[in-house]
Amino acid sequence: MPFQLSPGVVTTEIDLTTVIPAVSTTNGGFVGDFSWGPANTVVTIDSESTLASVFGRPDSNTYIPFLTAASFLAYGNNLKIVRPANTLSRNAVTGNAAPRIENQDVWFNTYRGTPTTTGGYGNTTPGFIAKYTGEIGNALSVAYCPANASIFTSWAYKNYFDGAPGTSSYAARYGSSNDQIHIVVIDRRGDFSVGAQNYAYANTASAASPVTVLEVFPYMSVAADAKNEDGSTNFYVDVLAEKSKYINWISHPANTTNWGTLATGGTTFSQIANIVVTTANSVNLSGGASFTSTNGEDVVAWDKFRQSDEVDVSLLITGDASPAVAQHVIDNVAEFRRDCVAFISPAQANVVNNMGGETTAITTQKNTNINRSSSYAVFDSGWKYMFDKYNSQYRWVPLNGDIAGLCVRTDTTRDPWFSPAGFNRGQIKNIVKLAWNPNKTARDELYKIGVNPVATFAGEGTILFGDKTMLTRPSAFDRINVRRLFIVLEKAIATAAKYSLFEFNDEFTRSQFVSLVDPFLRDVQGRRGIFDYRVVCDESNNTPEVIDRNEFVGDIYIKPARSINFIQLNFVAVRTGVSFDEIVGRF
Repeated sequence: MPFQLSPGVVTTEIDLTTVIPAVSTTNGGFVGDFSWGPANTVVTIDSESTLASVFGRPDSNTYIPFLTAASFLAYGNNLKIVRPANTLSRNAVTGNAAPRIENQDVWFNTYRGTPTTTGGYGNTTPGFIAKYTGEIGNALSVAYCPANASIFTSWAYKNYFDGAPGTSSYAARYGSSNDQIHIVVIDRRGDFSVGAQNYAYANTASAASPVTVLEVFPYMSVAADAKNEDGSTNFYVDVLAEKSKYINWISHPANTTNWGTLATGGTTFSQIANIVVTTANSVNLSGGASFTSTNGEDVVAWDKFRQSDEVDVSLLITGDASPAVAQHVIDNVAEFRRDCVAFISPAQANVVNNMGGETTAITTQKNTNINRSSSYAVFDSGWKYMFDKYNSQYRWVPLNGDIAGLCVRTDTTRDPWFSPAGFNRGQIKNIVKLAWNPNKTARDELYKIGVNPVATFAGEGTILFGDKTMLTRPSAFDRINVRRLFIVLEKAIATAAKYSLFEFNDEFTRSQFVSLVDPFLRDVQGRRGIFDYRVVCDESNNTPEVIDRNEFVGDIYIKPARSINFIQLNFVAVRTGVSFDEIVGRF
């Protein structure tokens, strides 16, 4: 008990209920160019519809990353995505220059810190910017109506609101006036509301192009301190930042006064002097530009997944990444973290329309361009042909999103230590055909070098027909199920073991550690993950020298379960009068 200086009763609690926690094994990680969405930040996506909403529908430049991510989401519901921040890409804007604002953090640091200024472009109309980089931002328009009843009467979008903007109750409370504003965000080309299939004619900006109201923001305030009745901000700069999926503020109109100042003190917020009342009364965004990210920019994006204590991922999906980027993912993300597996497919040219040269091309890529021996990487054999519903056409897509997805399916139906391959769990979804269907000879050649064949079997579907990692030396870790078994064991036990930090290295702490680990491993054994195990944490491995170095050692011996890769069935014909006991085991 703690020392006391005077008589009294002290109660304490000692928690000995710690257990080995469950750890996530189905979280995917992906880097890819998209037409829209935040860049250089990790975003969690739970479905294909969310993918399209956050990162934009696929077009002719972005369909491979989009459909690769969508392929994974057909099996699971947790994909963490980083869109590379391309230095040439630009946000569409209403100002005189197109800046590059990668995400909300960059916007906040660039603009929100000084909302009372007119911004960097000297606009004579309200300054708005597409929330993210990309040409698709040029499809946006912003219609606005200040506190002016006559303007509202003629405004094309008045039917979206209950009445004209005027003076908010917050501003009136302090004797201020005319602070309210209505804003409408419009998709004038149909890129967001209809989809990329209209992209060709929408770019002409013809009268036939679809016009859709995407967002409506009523009765906001131009006062920087404006609040709603519930205490939330009503300042239009912050409302757009928090609630709009499409635009941000960048400047107040140059021909107004007091916008962005405080409502306290009886402020009159002057309105736009030269506003033109037309049927649209809107400003068009322009200057948005899209470019394909470089290898260096992809590497920067992948490094967002490098720290395991910042981002929890288990399955790294490389899409159509270049060999240099794929090597970086293996060496500097998967191998560095040592709690996830990278999934890689051959280059498109190696399997699509290669006409007989597929095995040689894949072998060259595997042994030359991605010459890595790693149990934290998995290489498959192909691309699939799938339907792109957003553009009503068929596309070639790498299979690594599906192979990672099969691991999710395995985790859901069985456990991570089961193989994701074979006819029970290895069936590929959403596939019309393979770019190349390897025969037995080709499958043998590929499997020898650690490439997992994906093959179509008549009446059985398209199947992952191998479960090797890219480890070249003979080892239990050259199998996907064994590598993922140890990831689960190491991750879970290490999470629990951190609560032994700064405790005494004595018999009590060591016994407590064993009592944590033993039931967990016994459960894994009962679920067919391991054949046998032993936990050693006593004076034999925690010697006086170890204790004096402030260290703690726990040795955990594991006999992993092995997946069946080869089946031999011997059929022996015997004469009628022969006893089976005489011949069993002799052939």
